[in-house]
Amino acid sequence: MRLVVITGLSGAGKSTALNALEDIGFFAVDNLPPSLWFGLVEAIQDKGNEDVVVGIDIRVGTSFLNEVQRTLEHLERAAISATAIFLDANDEALVRRFNFTRRTHPLSEGSLGSDIASERTALAPLRSVADEIIDTSTLSAKDLTLRLRRRFVRDSPFTLRVVSFGYKRGVPTDVDLVLDVRGLPNPFYDPGLRSLPGTEPAVQSYVFTADGLDLYSDLRTLIATLSNLARDGTRTSYSVAVGCTGGQHRSVAVVERLNHDLASKFQVQAVHRDLDSALAEHRDE
Repeated sequence: MRLVVITGLSGAGKSTALNALEDIGFFAVDNLPPSLWFGLVEAIQDKGNEDVVVGIDIRVGTSFLNEVQRTLEHLERAAISATAIFLDANDEALVRRFNFTRRTHPLSEGSLGSDIASERTALAPLRSVADEIIDTSTLSAKDLTLRLRRRFVRDSPFTLRVVSFGYKRGVPTDVDLVLDVRGLPNPFYDPGLRSLPGTEPAVQSYVFTADGLDLYSDLRTLIATLSNLARDGTRTSYSVAVGCTGGQHRSVAVVERLNHDLASKFQVQAVHRDLDSALAEHRDE
């Protein structure tokens, strides 16, 4: 299993780092005393989760900080490999961040400058045993997240989720982008197609006439571009909702085609939110 310990100076990005690893599947715990790490690891192993990240900083006090090195040695003897990452930053960057967030330093023993100096001294032993020191002085939260993702992510492909829906049943609120395809040819007005779903080839042929294909091509390009931007950033997924009036014909046909056309670029998850409800309406007519 992988155990990552995130420590470092207050304001250097520990919360960002914990969130970044939690987003890629790590079980995250903040400021758990080192003497309890072994029990945590055993409990997580029993549940089948292989990855754990623990954060620890000056807030736990020097007595607990002094236990870190001994605990890491204990874990190593138990064949549990731990990676300790120390987040550092220069004083100017730390002062700027504290002033921006208007938070007080955890020590609050004197001026902000003296508190930072005292914290550096207290954390010096941890810095000396860290497997990696990351200077975040010039890194944004996004930069730090990307760096950690590139190092620790396993085989976790980016997922593009495309959802068909009907506007008369409500617009999805759990997506990144909503697209309206009610301008496409509507099979509802063809008696032979009215009761069929958008998964049927006949319905898709009706929807994707010449004009329909032009609009679809533009939508596909937009979705691919925005999904690539999300993937190149810190996102592990991107969600697009495609809507028509009832969620049976046009939106379903578009999502089916997107699933086919973009499968070589992304791991695509196609969902037809309202298709069953729309088909049930026709059966009840």
